[in-house]
Amino acid sequence: MNRNEVSILLLRVFLGVSFYIHGLAKFKKGLANIADHFGSLGLPEFLAYAVAYIELFGGIALVFGLGSRIVSILFGIIMIGAILKVKLSAGFLGGYELDIAYLIIALLIAINGSKLFALDHLLFKLGNVKTKTA
Repeated sequence: MNRNEVSILLLRVFLGVSFYIHGLAKFKKGLANIADHFGSLGLPEFLAYAVAYIELFGGIALVFGLGSRIVSILFGIIMIGAILKVKLSAGFLGGYELDIAYLIIALLIAINGSKLFALDHLLFKLGNVKTKTA
């Protein structure tokens, strides 16, 4: 087992669980309420629904290693939006420092991928089984 892969696995699971919890919180608060909040920020309200579903289902997918690079890119986009639209005015401390950490983790996974205990890697390997021809 490669130490780098173990490290990326830990980051992938952490990021997945974190986003899953954020998505779940949006559903518990009510998506209509979240949509209203997005609207008050000058964002299209439908984005609240997209973000909530991406966070919830993307978090689960990331934990299990399904589409890790794509999900991480989506998480990165969400973090850039959150930083620029919500957190920037609060400053670094108590504002966007955690969002920057999430963004960097998402970028790391998007760039490097994450194969260790990843279902898509297992499925990809199974799909590449070659048969011998005479």
